[in-house]
Amino acid sequence: MASLREPWVVESGNLKGSSKENRHGRTAHNMSSSSLRKKSDLTLVSKVRCGMLRQFLANLQEVILGTKLSVLFPAIPLAIVAHTYGFARPWVFALSLLGLTPLAERVSFLTEQIAYYTGPTVGGLLNATCGNATELIIAIFALSQRKIDVVKYSLLGSVLSNLLLVLGTSLFCGGIANLRIHQKFDRRQADVNSLLLLLALLCHSLPLLFRMSGATDAVTADPTLQLSRACSIVMLIAYLSYLIFQLFTHRQFFEAQEESEDNGDVEEEPVIGFWSGFIWLVGMTAVISLLSEYVVQTIEDASESWGISVSFISIILLPIVGNAAEHAGAIVFAFKNKLDISLGVALGSATQISMFVVPLCVVVAWIMGIKMDLNFNLLQTGSLALSIIVVAFTLQDGTSHYMKGLVLLLLYIVIGACFFVSETPLNPVSTALKQPSTQSSALDKV
Repeated sequence: MASLREPWVVESGNLKGSSKENRHGRTAHNMSSSSLRKKSDLTLVSKVRCGMLRQFLANLQEVILGTKLSVLFPAIPLAIVAHTYGFARPWVFALSLLGLTPLAERVSFLTEQIAYYTGPTVGGLLNATCGNATELIIAIFALSQRKIDVVKYSLLGSVLSNLLLVLGTSLFCGGIANLRIHQKFDRRQADVNSLLLLLALLCHSLPLLFRMSGATDAVTADPTLQLSRACSIVMLIAYLSYLIFQLFTHRQFFEAQEESEDNGDVEEEPVIGFWSGFIWLVGMTAVISLLSEYVVQTIEDASESWGISVSFISIILLPIVGNAAEHAGAIVFAFKNKLDISLGVALGSATQISMFVVPLCVVVAWIMGIKMDLNFNLLQTGSLALSIIVVAFTLQDGTSHYMKGLVLLLLYIVIGACFFVSETPLNPVSTALKQPSTQSSALDKV
């Protein structure tokens, strides 16, 4: 084992700070994903004489085989082959979704490895930007193809999935597994995330209310777009302030979850070097981008083939499959009565998507010359509002039991059923705007 460590030390230099300090750079996403990792047996690799080959094989075993989701990696080349040779597009969509599942967990693993060398601040910033890299990349590819509704559906689905499915399952399973234990969690982190989610809800509701208060869509379209861009800038400023709050001024609010861990759950030392981790992270991001492009291109074909609306696939299926790794980790920690980590995963992801990914997509669309606003329509915005309010009431007393989780799960099932029966067409606004012009042309002919 010592021979394996030497190339990494030469490659990466000295570690910054103690192991306790480096642990502060970890987030709930990292600790949640760690529950799906498994220790690699490097006995055979250590017998390789060539140092570079030994290091490459060790990194390959840690990155590819160091997760319980490694059985899903074959879906990645299968998706590429299916796309290259023109297989049925629903198959490409399904294989791409399966391939994204282990990649999302591995990105979390690699950012944690890099954080060991960069220190807690840079590591926290990496987690803040890469924590939901899959959702962001899918949204950008959908924007490039001007599928604005797919962007809105997928991001809304990620927020709903984290708030209701992940949090609800965690509270329910944790409550069942710990019936005789009075479950408590630190309210401070939950209060901060709830405030930010309510701010995001306000910024999402104002464009909808402004649009509904206007005479016609044509009159309120440009003001709604301008209002959405202003709200997006405000949300990005609030998220930046949240990062300062989390990483600098009030770090102690987010450290309670780490103090409650057992030492056996966390690896205290990095298993790959800094530059190896960086190269693997770039490679994983490139593969995620490729599969995300496949998903965006084939989602409508999968919808037609399976007889399921695009809204249901985007809001329900995409978040469940894409975030399965961290979702499973949150549930595992709930079984261990470590609700702070489970709450950090669910609320942290929902806050990051609503306060960072969504406004960033609006700004990116603005730069690309695409008119994307924060008007998620009445049904989507109402579902988001009810979910945030119910979650805020659920977490207000700092205690938990299985009934709270059951209510959140039932709410998610009802919302899922609503979008399952909904047959909302893509780009309904543009369709509605085209109808008057068609009618007027017919009247002119008469």
